[in-house]
Amino acid sequence: MTMKFLLIIPAVLAVLLVLVLIAVVRTLFLKKKTSYYEMSEDTERINLYAEKLAEMVRYETVSVRGLDQADKFRGFHRVLENLFPNVFRECEKTDIDGNLLVKWPGKNPSLDPIILISHQDVVEASGEWKYPPFSGTIADGRIYGRGTGDIKSGVFAFYQAVDELIAAGYRPECDVYLGSSCTEEIGGDGAPKTVKWFKDRGIHLFMLCDEGGCIVENPVAGVKGCFAAIGIFEKGYGDMKFTARSNGGHSSTPSKNAPIDRLAKFENEVLSKDPFRLSYSPAFRQMFSNLAPYCSSFPLKVVMHNLWLFGPVLKRVMGSISAEAAAMLKTTVCFTMQKGSDGYNVIPQEAWVTANMRYIPHQGKDESNKIITDIARKYGIEAEFVTGNDCSKQLDLNGKPYELTVKALNRVFPTVGEMPYIVTGGTDSRFYDEVCDSCVKFSPVMSTGEQLKGMHGLNENIFTGVLPGAVDYYKEIIRLQETR
Repeated sequence: MTMKFLLIIPAVLAVLLVLVLIAVVRTLFLKKKTSYYEMSEDTERINLYAEKLAEMVRYETVSVRGLDQADKFRGFHRVLENLFPNVFRECEKTDIDGNLLVKWPGKNPSLDPIILISHQDVVEASGEWKYPPFSGTIADGRIYGRGTGDIKSGVFAFYQAVDELIAAGYRPECDVYLGSSCTEEIGGDGAPKTVKWFKDRGIHLFMLCDEGGCIVENPVAGVKGCFAAIGIFEKGYGDMKFTARSNGGHSSTPSKNAPIDRLAKFENEVLSKDPFRLSYSPAFRQMFSNLAPYCSSFPLKVVMHNLWLFGPVLKRVMGSISAEAAAMLKTTVCFTMQKGSDGYNVIPQEAWVTANMRYIPHQGKDESNKIITDIARKYGIEAEFVTGNDCSKQLDLNGKPYELTVKALNRVFPTVGEMPYIVTGGTDSRFYDEVCDSCVKFSPVMSTGEQLKGMHGLNENIFTGVLPGAVDYYKEIIRLQETR
């Protein structure tokens, strides 16, 4: 038996060598590419656009859970009406409890309409800022303030695009809707109410454009350049609570397996022995295939261009290459809050910890929840699913909406690479799955790593030079509907 095994080894090594040679040869024929982003140098447009966005930022639109803020957001609607007069003169406005929906009628009502969405609300802005967070300060080629990146820039860009097209006498082929909720940041019912408006009227949307990805720099270690991260679906979301109980007692006589002890063992197992399966989705494979020509080293290019061979190895090291890319391969869990007793010297009768789950399609909400619940049960811990939703629909990479997205990108940002992307956060677009099969999660602005961190943090800002490109992108999306 041992001799047979030894004889097999050379054959296996020979096969592996042949496969590696095939991968290397395939990669040698892969043409090297470069990508970069060019900001606009049109000073007149830049100055006009920057001041408009700054005025939108100066109107504070922080959403607060549990408060009826419709009137505050109606004040923001008036700001939009002043900034984009052509839109509100020619289009039909609908106010849905502070959520804004505008319809631009097209020439062909038989065509399914499209919708461009972002959200009006922003998160709170505490801490010490370089400039006051609602000042809309324009300095150093940037606009500073809460909402510049997330995501009043999106609201600005598609309103400006439609305003300019109307001024030029253009009329769209299909109906074009502009939507903006006022509850996105608090996970409220703004987008669901807007979706209900479409459902009640039997309107099915051909295509939706929302935030999700944007134009990013150096997305993966070893890949240099600027790439349009086109979000094609969102991971699911879940909040779980895990509770351990006992009879309590005095800490001077600690018992074995007290609630906190069991929770600690449970958390350690989940974090040290990841229970969730890694798998390459078609979107992820396409992402790495698209990035391979931009690799700075040949060995990395060989690996990324040949996942069919190196995929199993890459899974093991993905976390060190890119934490965000690793999160695209599996369900993730993050423990977020915990509580035991109220006294230093008291063994709690009850202790609990919460976890935030982000589900992946190959192990959705139900399967992922069962996996972690079974682990908790081993330690005598009760698991409770608090709230959440499964993954959103996936955008067809071979479908017309994705094709039109890439065409618009190539026309407006010809030097930027294309990168399908799995959205690990949540957006309003997930609610539109009921009325739209093709949700494109992409904001046409370039953001540095520092700017992405500032979106819910300090000194949020956006380059003024990216605004003309964003406006032009939405114009192209609208015009390209003529080619459907």
